[in-house]
Amino acid sequence: MIWIIFSFMAVAVFLTLALSGMGRKTSDLSRHESASAIFSDQIGEVEKDLERGIISAEEAKAARAEIERRLKAIDRQSDDKAMMGHSGRALILLAALVVPALGAGLYWQLGSPYIPSQPFAQREGEQAEAREIADLAVRLKSRLEADETGGPTEGWVLLAQTYMRMGRFGDAADAFEGLLDRPNANSALVSQYGEALVYADDGVVTPKADRAFERALELDPSNPAATFYKAVGLEQAGSPEKAYDLLKTRIDAEEEFRPWMESFVAQLNRIAPSIGRAPVDLATFAPSMPGPTADQVATAEEMSDEDRQAFIRSMVERLASRMQENPGDLDGWMRLGNAYSVLGETDGARNAYGRARDLADDLPQEDPRKVAIDRALRELGG
Repeated sequence: MIWIIFSFMAVAVFLTLALSGMGRKTSDLSRHESASAIFSDQIGEVEKDLERGIISAEEAKAARAEIERRLKAIDRQSDDKAMMGHSGRALILLAALVVPALGAGLYWQLGSPYIPSQPFAQREGEQAEAREIADLAVRLKSRLEADETGGPTEGWVLLAQTYMRMGRFGDAADAFEGLLDRPNANSALVSQYGEALVYADDGVVTPKADRAFERALELDPSNPAATFYKAVGLEQAGSPEKAYDLLKTRIDAEEEFRPWMESFVAQLNRIAPSIGRAPVDLATFAPSMPGPTADQVATAEEMSDEDRQAFIRSMVERLASRMQENPGDLDGWMRLGNAYSVLGETDGARNAYGRARDLADDLPQEDPRKVAIDRALRELGG
């Protein structure tokens, strides 16, 4: 609907400009014709004065020459304005056609027509929240700077992370940098400092940022963030093979799925075609859903149906008991949900998958566990 309105507006502007140009042409012609009529009358008056003897022949000749000079001047001005008018109208009409077409083309390439509209009241809420965060950052910084001991490390880290969320990457780097010489400066803190430097330089891993990631890896060689940005720096330095190998070695070292693997796989698959390497499948690192062992299966097959059900139920109850002791085990809740599904206990399965979904809230949408949970809940009607 909105595009129809915009189309009508563009046509209206075009017609307005076109009619305006046509009207100006008529005005110029009328002015020239009026001037010609006035000068003709003046020449007629000069002739009458000459006949009545009011002026001499020489004076009449001079008057006629002056009137003719003025008429020629008006003719030249009209010709110049006519030429300027033609080119000006052409430019106006061309702009009226090109500007809407150019705008539509840019929006087609850069716009996002499927993003839902955002009510003004909602934007006001976001702006108020942003102002509140900025105010909190100012007060936090003032408090930290007023602390005679230099302020707690946790406070400075919170301030730096707040600056990162606000897009003030340079300020974030400064806040992190002040902590580097403290005894409790760990690998995570140093790599966050390097990340702030990278963001502050529009994604470029500068030598200063590279040194930060080197130090972070010295403190903890398994730091995935430092490894990732170290690889980014290697690629930017013209060594995509080393970047690929570094990422692949790190991701292969994990025995189970980690949320950061998604970024690693995306980076690996982005580099792989340029160096002739095979793409990496994220599903390779997805958590497996362990089922019963071979011995357990063999034991169950030898049982009667009644004993088999009791055997399976005992396994499920043990798993459910473990989950009560360890409620933060996302994979465990998924296994329990699957076990209840096998037993046909929909309520238990839905509850277990629901607990898993709560734990998976912070995972990326593309995380295979999140996808599996959503699919299971849909099948369970939850």
